Amino acid sequence: MEEAPHQQLSQRDRAILDFEQSWWESATPRDQAVREQFQLTESEYAEVLNQLIASEAALLAEPLLIRRLRRLRDRRRQQHIARRTADQEVAR
Repeated sequence: MEEAPHQQLSQRDRAILDFEQSWWESATPRDQAVREQFQLTESEYAEVLNQLIASEAALLAEPLLIRRLRRLRDRRRQQHIARRTADQEVAR
């Protein structure tokens, strides 16, 4: 018998998804909240979140959230690539 998607995620993974659903509602700055709740630096948290975003279990458990986070991640990557390309053109 297969586990439900939310059961395939660790407790920390579920906490991260919950955090991503509502972190902006807090008066605490995001980086501070990440340190307090997960004992991670912002870059460590980003790495964990990226792995979670890529996970099929997370997609099955929270499809709207994961799709939104994937769109944001992809948009940031495209902007980064565009900036690098523009910088290389200027350098020529």
